[in-house]
Amino acid sequence: MRQAACVAGAWAASGALPAVAGEPTPHPRSLLVDVKGNPVLARLLKVGEPYLFNYPFVASPVFLLALDREVRGAELVTESKRHYAAPAGVGPSKSIVAYSAICSHKLMYPTTALSFIGVRKGVAREPAQVIHCCGDDSRYDPAQGARVLAGPAPQPLAAVLLEWDAKSDQLHAVGTQGGEMFDAFFEKYAFRLEMELGRRARAVCDATTVVRPALAYSRQWQTCPA
Repeated sequence: MRQAACVAGAWAASGALPAVAGEPTPHPRSLLVDVKGNPVLARLLKVGEPYLFNYPFVASPVFLLALDREVRGAELVTESKRHYAAPAGVGPSKSIVAYSAICSHKLMYPTTALSFIGVRKGVAREPAQVIHCCGDDSRYDPAQGARVLAGPAPQPLAAVLLEWDAKSDQLHAVGTQGGEMFDAFFEKYAFRLEMELGRRARAVCDATTVVRPALAYSRQWQTCPA
């Protein structure tokens, strides 16, 4: 609790989070690296191109996005009515965000073989990009803390908290904020994850975590109706 309070105080002091109830959950600090082990540089992330990495567990995927404008913090609420502050964007343009890629409704997530949840173009009055789960047609806004735009999802996607070092341009994942779905995720997919990862299924990420373009993370991305 003391560690979480210290982390929350540091983010609040930096202006990254609005002052609302709901403390962030700290997790081990992981440097974002590419497949060769080189640190991912914030300025080199392609605007609008979705990336994926795993955090805070080896099996739990995360969307990483550099949006086309600054992302401000947002006040949101979980299914259990807990108010929290989704973090602002980080990086040179304060536009880089990360969210758990586990849908908050049916817990669908990107696998190496297939993904029903991905980043797609918004329609009608939606923002330029949305996180869209084809399994239930839930749609989330990555520019506003992954709040629910449409569909049966009961709460926003959990945010993954990023730290950006302006000097090195490197990014670290340091915690989560919002409605985590990890317990339900591991319960629902216990057999599949054990078959894929063995005893490492619930292992916590270590000092680094590999970032891949979404198209390289899953071999097939399910096409969703507009």
